[in-house]
Amino acid sequence: MADAKVIPFDDDRSRTGAAPRPARRRPPLGGGARRRGETAPVSPLPGSYEPEAAGEVASEAAGAAGAPEGAESAGSVWERRLAGGLAFLRRRVTGEYEVDEFGFDEELTDQVLMSLLRPLYEKYFRVEVKGVENIPSDGGALVVANHSGVLPLDGLMMQVAVHDHHPAGRHLRLLAADLVFVLPVVNELARKAGHTLACAEDAERLLRRGEVVGVMPEGFKGIGKPFGERYKLQRFGRGGFVSTALRAGVPIVPCSIVGAEEIYPMIGNAKTLARLLGFPYFPLTPTFPWLGPLGALPLPTKWTIQFGEPIPTDGYPPEAAEDPMLMFNLTDQVREQIQHTLYKLLVQRRSVFF
Repeated sequence: MADAKVIPFDDDRSRTGAAPRPARRRPPLGGGARRRGETAPVSPLPGSYEPEAAGEVASEAAGAAGAPEGAESAGSVWERRLAGGLAFLRRRVTGEYEVDEFGFDEELTDQVLMSLLRPLYEKYFRVEVKGVENIPSDGGALVVANHSGVLPLDGLMMQVAVHDHHPAGRHLRLLAADLVFVLPVVNELARKAGHTLACAEDAERLLRRGEVVGVMPEGFKGIGKPFGERYKLQRFGRGGFVSTALRAGVPIVPCSIVGAEEIYPMIGNAKTLARLLGFPYFPLTPTFPWLGPLGALPLPTKWTIQFGEPIPTDGYPPEAAEDPMLMFNLTDQVREQIQHTLYKLLVQRRSVFF
């Protein structure tokens, strides 16, 4: 069948009577001239879109706006965050959340407490984490670390390090001193964050449940030591943490923390004032109490937290937990490994603040 004659819309013969202009032939969509006998391509009507064309236009629009294809708009992100926040508040008000037998509130820890500690961890102390993969991905483990810094910020930073950097995103359940659980507000926050009393019974129950438990055997002797004895480990007690690990059959993971010693350089101890207040020590630093509340601001030191090779305990018989010589040897092994790593990290450190 012969090709139909196309009369262009811009034909003005009826208006001017002039000779018609030759119609211009448009090349096919694929480019190039059309050969004789080929059918002219059909163009879509104005306002209609083919699926492919619609996709191309959407891609071009996204590119023009500078946003990647399929990217979520800023409004949608804020709407989603607002909806999540409102749902969280509703569960808080109605009590539709869970805590374990120790008072640990996982949702509150993940969404609130970690978010409050993370700026201090990432921006202020700029913590560098090494060897976190030495903590098992499942099952119980006992993390043993050095303790320093006047205030126990090192334990909190270690908790953020395990939560944010471990491949399994595990929670570190710290064993805290009695003083923590008699202070108002601090008591409730410590329970919600998963901390519990530093006693063998609670530690063993957590380990048998497959939790990662953190302990700092130096205790107040570590965080309250003078600045001149920094990075020199104090006595690790009688090895109670080793006995607990042996009974639960979990590995011991040594942990070394560099940077916490310098946040509050302790140059003196007001022992009389400490006794009156019921504190184990009352620190005197170059800024506290001379500058008042401003003196309580920690110095922005650069931190490194390194988790060492785990020491297995599952190969020992059940009665090994009662062997004082074995406990002494394992305690000394853990202490020496932490001390050696501290010296190595100090040699590698360029500066206290950088």
